[in-house]
Amino acid sequence: MEQVIPLRKKRIAFLASGRGSNFQAVIDAIASGEIPGIGVGLITDNPRAYAIERAEHGGIPVRVIDYADFASKAAYEEALLAAMRDFQADLFVLAGYMRILGSDIVREFSGRMINIHPALLPAFPGLHAQRQAIEYGVKVAGCTVHLVDDGTDTGPIVIQRCVPVLEDDDETALAERILAEEHRALPLAVKLFCEDRLIVEGRRVRIRP
Repeated sequence: MEQVIPLRKKRIAFLASGRGSNFQAVIDAIASGEIPGIGVGLITDNPRAYAIERAEHGGIPVRVIDYADFASKAAYEEALLAAMRDFQADLFVLAGYMRILGSDIVREFSGRMINIHPALLPAFPGLHAQRQAIEYGVKVAGCTVHLVDDGTDTGPIVIQRCVPVLEDDDETALAERILAEEHRALPLAVKLFCEDRLIVEGRRVRIRP
């Protein structure tokens, strides 16, 4: 009989700046056993982020690195990099983290950071993606989970989910419809990573069966 070697549970750390609903979706999937991982920490640049309360409720350590406390972006990123190293995570999940990571961080954790973006990349990168979609007049929008690289929302795509854009949609209505898909797509991407099922070949990400 073939011996089945169980996967080692991956150590997962999070970066968030705001309410942290995607963060909550992932830690719920960890708690249910859907994701074979352990939430080891949350790093936030915002001391008032609601994600902090979510982390404390879930028993996840929190590190607040307030951008306002630093004289320069370089000094902030030095502290951020040190905190990321401290968590010794296999995967970093950007769940509503609103700052562009510097090249030193991206290089050190290449292939080990994923981000969720509320658009079907490469369309509408950056801020206010839902507003961009409505103003452009697209009929279909959605979300993208991608690996993080040096660009703004330019890394290899792991998962995308689509939603219709309705005739009477405003930015808020479309954002809510997309967010529901984000809460499904991000935990799935984390699960696939933790199961060692993602194979990156240049810009393409293949998923093992």
